[in-house]
Amino acid sequence: MKKYLASFKTLTKFEKGLWLTSLAVTLLSYLLSYLFSGSGDLLNLIASLIGVTALIFVAKGLVLGQLLTVIFSVFYGIISVLFSYYGEMITYLFMTTPMAIVSAVEWIKNPYKDTQEVKVHKVTKKQLVVMWLLALLITVLFYFILKALNTANLFFSTVSITTSFVASYLTFLRSPYYAIGYSANDMVLIILWILASVEDISYLPMVACFIMFLFNDLYGFYNWRRMQKRQK
Repeated sequence: MKKYLASFKTLTKFEKGLWLTSLAVTLLSYLLSYLFSGSGDLLNLIASLIGVTALIFVAKGLVLGQLLTVIFSVFYGIISVLFSYYGEMITYLFMTTPMAIVSAVEWIKNPYKDTQEVKVHKVTKKQLVVMWLLALLITVLFYFILKALNTANLFFSTVSITTSFVASYLTFLRSPYYAIGYSANDMVLIILWILASVEDISYLPMVACFIMFLFNDLYGFYNWRRMQKRQK
């Protein structure tokens, strides 16, 4: 674990700035929700802080990012249940969490030379076909499951299942395009939590969290493409 914590020392000035900005925006949104509602959900804040921290290390291709993603997924799954976003709960507890664990193992087994940085993989056509077939199957299956559970904002919750699966699959495959999948997922989740915040302002930190997720994932795509070129 000590070597993973040393990952903080590898952050560049830009990455430190992005991380600290993400933390600051999340904290500010929590304070605003507290001022307007008279109460703030500490669980939302903790999950958001862990989430934005995880992403800066995922963007660098470091295993610490996957370990933090596991912790974030558990917190986020609990928060989703509280607002009847059962799709999010199912996605993060039963798909993102185990996929993050498997991805962490895969990343540990495939380092670039003798560094902690993961070796970037070029996805094959066969892997892409399998991914889209599974994504279609999972989307159709979970649409009916979520509908039966009276899931709030059913359409966006179903789309979130699809984008989360694609992103998780590509993360496991060590592809730079994982970040595009997560960026699409971030946009869906921003909409979902804005809708939740309209009903309960204490969910505002989750909106801020996924806005910062989007910036981190876009940087992740840029950095992974740069990693890919350097490793070649």
